Amino acid sequence: MSKTIQSKIIIVTGASSGIGEATVRVLARQGHTLLIGARRTDKLKVLADELGSEGCKVEYRPLDVTQKDDVQAFADFAIHQFGRIDVIINNAGIMPLSPMASLKVDEWDAMIDVNIRGVLYGVAAVLPIMQKQGNGQIINISSIGGLYVIPTGAVYCATKYAVRAISDGLRQEHKELRVTCVYPGVVESELANTITDSAAAEAMEGYRNIALKPEAIANAIAHVINQPEDVDTSEIVVRPTAAL
Repeated sequence: MSKTIQSKIIIVTGASSGIGEATVRVLARQGHTLLIGARRTDKLKVLADELGSEGCKVEYRPLDVTQKDDVQAFADFAIHQFGRIDVIINNAGIMPLSPMASLKVDEWDAMIDVNIRGVLYGVAAVLPIMQKQGNGQIINISSIGGLYVIPTGAVYCATKYAVRAISDGLRQEHKELRVTCVYPGVVESELANTITDSAAAEAMEGYRNIALKPEAIANAIAHVINQPEDVDTSEIVVRPTAAL
């Protein structure tokens, strides 16, 4: 780790794949201490063991961000193990795109639960801790879909607009905290695997032709974390160069 980078205690949701997994790798190798969570603990274990064999400090716990008590227990475990939480990365998200007329109401509900409530539960779990510490950083992963809407993405984009609003409101209310909303463009990940609508899945294939590697987003997140404490990158957009 660079001598200019201060080691921090960082907790990450949705850490078993995609942006979450890549971010864990980047931050752990920079010397930060991480607690990582997701529902797929088999993948978390493989990741933690691999990084542990390199001398990195990574612990894991099962985590369902749709369960408030589960998220609180996740944060409490970090406090018990490490004594503080410097950063939370609310990364867990799902993206089952579909036209509104498909009426996939169960999928709408699932997106609201994971993409909005999951972020709110993460904020609620760490906010009292960070207020007591007098500092901390909350990083919420939105999407380019939090800046504009595309067909088949109305509900998904609505959830990501919500993350944008939550992040900026939190930033304005808490001068002692750094709050960042990250807007990734199209990224290689498992997100598209949740699309059950055939037309939406076909359209997504075109977007995937210029998709970024998840490491691109991970490096942007690391940059935000490693800025001086008096610097708050409140928003950061990372998109493929070839994107419109």
